[in-house]
Amino acid sequence: MSRVLFLKLPEKDVIAKCDAADVGISALERLPDGGTRLVCQSSAGAALMNRKFKGSLIPDSARREPFRPAFSRG
Repeated sequence: MSRVLFLKLPEKDVIAKCDAADVGISALERLPDGGTRLVCQSSAGAALMNRKFKGSLIPDSARREPFRPAFSRG
């Protein structure tokens, strides 16, 4: 399973829900058309967040900009 989720939520909401579920974040990326790309540290964490964010998922074909993570959260 992929560790990547595309969400129609702001970064702060994604961070709060991941912290509440004790899921580590490898990278967060703002999407130019709105939303957030989340990369979880584990596939198990991604599976859990996939269930929690079910109503907020967007297609993984969402437009992205060139990206280099500024930090890693663990």
